[in-house]
Amino acid sequence: MFPNLETERLSLREITYDDAEGIFACFSNHNVTRFYGQNLLQTIDQARDMVDFFAKNFEEKKGLRWGIERKGKKGLVGTIGFNAWSPKHKRAEIGYEIHPDYWRKGYMSEAVSKILSYGSKTLGLTRIGAVVFVENAASNNLLIKMGFQKEGILKKYMYQNGKAYDTYVYSFLPQSNLE
Repeated sequence: MFPNLETERLSLREITYDDAEGIFACFSNHNVTRFYGQNLLQTIDQARDMVDFFAKNFEEKKGLRWGIERKGKKGLVGTIGFNAWSPKHKRAEIGYEIHPDYWRKGYMSEAVSKILSYGSKTLGLTRIGAVVFVENAASNNLLIKMGFQKEGILKKYMYQNGKAYDTYVYSFLPQSNLE
C-alpha cells in the first residue's frame, strides 16, 4: 500500500498514469532539468515510462516517489521522494523537483520536511543523503535550511548535456536515531 502523506497545503500521493502530463510539464522544462543529470523529456510516453519506473522502484523497495499536489487543486506541481533506498542499511537519498510556476512559495520546504519525518519515523532511516549540483543554489540553500550537513564535493560526478559537473554531497541524520 502506497503511503499518501499530507502537509498544511500539499498532498503527497502515489503517481499514476493520470499524472503523465504533470510529469511531462516538469521534466520537459529546461529550468527544471538543468541541474538534474537527466535529458529533457521529449514525449508523453517518456513521462509514462517514468511513472512505471517510480512504481517499480517502490515495488522493489529501491525508491519511493510521491507526486506533489496542492490541496484542492488537481494536477502535480512536482515530485519528491527517496532514491537508492536501502532498507537493510537504513538509508536513502532524497530527490525532488517542482515546476517553475511554483518556485519560491515554500512548497518544497513543506514537502521535504514531511518526507524527512516519514523517512526517519516510519521507515527508520538513520541517514538521508542528497547529491546536488554545485551550481544549484536554490537546492543547496534548501537542504542547509532543512538541517542537512554538507559532507564534501564529488568531482565530475554527474553529467548534464554531455558535460561533467561537480556535486555537493549532503547528509541528514535524524536526531531520534542519534540518541
